[in-house]
Amino acid sequence: MGVEQAPTAKGKQAAKGLKQAAAKDERKTEAETGHPLKKGAARFEERSKSSDGRSAGTKQK
Repeated sequence: MGVEQAPTAKGKQAAKGLKQAAAKDERKTEAETGHPLKKGAARFEERSKSSDGRSAGTKQK
């Protein structure tokens, strides 16, 4: 849920905090690896392969 979509003020604050925490963690990971993380479908595929070396499409078959 996005910050703007949260129905309550408390929900908006929680969504904002989660978004900030995720961005901070991503910057930390990028600094540790020395390169930016992939985005979108490429990131999904990269994360899927990292767990067991197979792509998401292969796992579904």
